[in-house]
Amino acid sequence: MGKKYKKILLKLSGEALMGEKEFGIDPDRVAGYAEDIKEAFATGVQIAIVIGGGNIYRGMDAEGKGVDRVQGDYMGMLATVINGMALQNALEKIGMQTRLLSAIKMEQICEPYIRRRAIRHLEKGRIIILGAGTGNPYFTTDTAASLRAIEIGADVILKGTRVDGVYTADPEKDKTATKFDTITFTDAYKQDLQIMDLTAFTLCQENSVPIIVFNMNQKGNLQRVLKGEHIGTLVSN
Repeated sequence: MGKKYKKILLKLSGEALMGEKEFGIDPDRVAGYAEDIKEAFATGVQIAIVIGGGNIYRGMDAEGKGVDRVQGDYMGMLATVINGMALQNALEKIGMQTRLLSAIKMEQICEPYIRRRAIRHLEKGRIIILGAGTGNPYFTTDTAASLRAIEIGADVILKGTRVDGVYTADPEKDKTATKFDTITFTDAYKQDLQIMDLTAFTLCQENSVPIIVFNMNQKGNLQRVLKGEHIGTLVSN
């Protein structure tokens, strides 16, 4: 089966970078992701990446412990830049050209996010990592992924998780949960499946950007998705 997508946005959760650790970054897990991304890039696809920050700091959780929501969200955005730097380092170690672009200016360590510049980097064969969310509090990194995917004209959002798709319930807690191969945005919303937060979901639905939820921790899955194999769950209009 031939290549299905020309430009993708890969969304990784911050928690995914922890590996078996309780918090922080597992270098082996990051190196494994970098190898998978390198293999995917070799198929000729343009790759943009958005990473969460939950392995380092979760603004919404901290709010319940007395941290101001806006302050907490900004702290979470900085955490995504740390994760972006870790992935950038791992990718460059194996010979990939990358650019880290941040929605919050940090000239010493990364470029500011400018849409046209991001698209140009992709055209020049660089993998771009988009940090600091949208640069605004009250928006998740899922929303950032949806927004950036639309801005750069990505064909699809690939949401790499620990589970192999979307289920009727949490498969880690409910053994009777069944997996969807495909589902519409409308049905996913009606069934409250919480694939992404509502803002992110609505952006994808209104702009007809499909989402594929798949298990990123199984080696080779990213490449299989790109080849058009039926991996994970496709969410679309």
